[in-house]
Amino acid sequence: MTEYRKQSDGTIVVGPSAFKNLFPNTSFPRVLDETLVNSLGYDWVYDGAQPSVTPPYESVARDGVEQVSGRWQTKFKVVTADADGKTAIDNNAAVGKRNERNQLLKDSDWTQLADKGGLSDSKVTEWATYRQSLRDLPTASGWPHTHTLPTKPS
Repeated sequence: MTEYRKQSDGTIVVGPSAFKNLFPNTSFPRVLDETLVNSLGYDWVYDGAQPSVTPPYESVARDGVEQVSGRWQTKFKVVTADADGKTAIDNNAAVGKRNERNQLLKDSDWTQLADKGGLSDSKVTEWATYRQSLRDLPTASGWPHTHTLPTKPS
């Protein structure tokens, strides 16, 4: 959403409607332009570049505005999750990955039925190994962010 910075004190106004409401006795064109905004004592705030982050524990957070080459722009910073935040991120990811794993187990239940679903003994063993690998995922290296799913038998 477009932002405007008051030249006299740096106050930020968010959105064209909020800006227009500051001047109740002024008629505005439907779309504001930078020249008009400047003439009313405000600067247009452009979108600044956002830094790169390394998921899952880093995120981008707004950090005010800054002047770059004579233009005001949004400023961002990288925020790293604290211990509690990392735990929450891990727990949320684990829930989703467990749900995915559980669905894969359900989808392959038929391979372990008494009639073996028409599979040969070697295929039943292959599917049993696959299913055990799925069950072992929560203890696998990289769980729940960078683990590798076992390969489904053909």
